[in-house]
Amino acid sequence: MQYGLTSNQSKVFIYLGKYGAKTAPEVCKALKLPRTETYHLLSALQNKGIVSATFQHPIQFTASPLNKAIWILVNAEKERVKSLEHMEKGLSELWDNIPTFDSLHDEVEEKFQMLQGANQIQSKITEMTDNFKDEFLILGSEKDYIKLYHGEFLESFVKSKQQFRLLSACSDKTTYIFDNLERKNIKKLDKDIQNHLCFILKDDSELLFFTKNANSTTEPFAMWTNSKSLVYSMKLLFESLWTNSKNIHL
Repeated sequence: MQYGLTSNQSKVFIYLGKYGAKTAPEVCKALKLPRTETYHLLSALQNKGIVSATFQHPIQFTASPLNKAIWILVNAEKERVKSLEHMEKGLSELWDNIPTFDSLHDEVEEKFQMLQGANQIQSKITEMTDNFKDEFLILGSEKDYIKLYHGEFLESFVKSKQQFRLLSACSDKTTYIFDNLERKNIKKLDKDIQNHLCFILKDDSELLFFTKNANSTTEPFAMWTNSKSLVYSMKLLFESLWTNSKNIHL
């Protein structure tokens, strides 16, 4: 489902793309798929716009060229996201009009959320940078900051009126990623600090802690939490390291 197609939809598309125009029975026989499912798969691929059918009898199906199919799928996904954005206001108003039956608590419930993969983690970082009010703190390795730089997350601090501080293990070769930022808000970690630690703190209220950061060869994992004790502990660690770290100079 990574590219918007199921496993069997992908098989049918590849088969048509490599073998040319085929009838439904030919597809069914070649891929050893149930007849009814084959018709459903061909119909679904037609609806996605990446398979077309002829008017002749028996009907033959052909796959679009791969580059065109990718373009169609990408644009369909863009339109889906755009549609969801347009619906946000109406859905929010509808949600707010539904009565809340849960009892209200003055104390915020502590939560944990495990995040797997770059997309989920980037989405959470964007959410945190978009609505922080007081101070944003980041500690990370050189590779972590390079990923943040290329993901344009550091751009949010260029004109930000809110406070931010960055602790980095970057070498002199990569300090260019901070060129547009106030250098007084950036310090370089001591060489003795191991290069495996990466976390983000927002407003003394939220923590994003990487269990596998950019130095790992496998898919990144991170944990988000609003746990007061964990947030406080990591804030103490950040402040301790900040005190013992040196400013990055031009």
